[in-house]
Amino acid sequence: MHLDVQDLRNFYYRSTLGRAAQASIRNQLCALWPESKGQTVAGFGFALPLLRPYLADARRVVALMPAPQGVMPWPANMPNVTVLSEETLWPLETGRVDRLVVMHGLETSERPSALLEECWRVLGPGGKAIFIVPNRAGLWSRSDRTPFGYGRPYTLGQLEGQLEQHDFLPERHSAALYQLPSTRRFWLKSAPLFEKVGARMPTVMAGGAFLVEVSKRVAPPSGTVTKEWSRNPIPALSPKPETSPV
Repeated sequence: MHLDVQDLRNFYYRSTLGRAAQASIRNQLCALWPESKGQTVAGFGFALPLLRPYLADARRVVALMPAPQGVMPWPANMPNVTVLSEETLWPLETGRVDRLVVMHGLETSERPSALLEECWRVLGPGGKAIFIVPNRAGLWSRSDRTPFGYGRPYTLGQLEGQLEQHDFLPERHSAALYQLPSTRRFWLKSAPLFEKVGARMPTVMAGGAFLVEVSKRVAPPSGTVTKEWSRNPIPALSPKPETSPV
């Protein structure tokens, strides 16, 4: 079940903990994708906190928001790029997206398989996607004070396995949200230290959210390749006959 867009906006833009979470995930995303010059970047779910770095250089940025969640205009004081969309029927042409970010979309979807099929459809040749989901073993998935406490959390193996079943090839993974999901001042002030130390730890240990980068896998043509010999082969060229002098 998707959260309401107002609750997501209040968390990420009007709370100290939400702004810290936004910074943690965005830093990891920018480390994987430092630039998007001339590319089409799309987000699904509530990916707004992560798309701002790409507004300046990307050819096009679009943020798709599922109908059960609701939509909000974004960014402020700039042309709107958000679109209210059916969860498994996006208003995008097939193969037009170069970079896709999915956050608060997969774990809350009632039809995850159909959603992944739609993600695969819109990605173009060489396109890549990053899926951001709660870590089942992390503290953030156990607290309903944040959006990461809703929906189905994943282990890294579960997420990569589900993506592979839908013709995605996992390439890299990272983690974020090593800080505690607490609003107490002491823990909030300690958040940068937790993120710095956590970034040096194995991904599966303490991060509250996983980021998995995948590419679109295209299956080769099926069937058996056969050779067909021409029934009328081209005759070998014979040397030009010599002509006698007149």
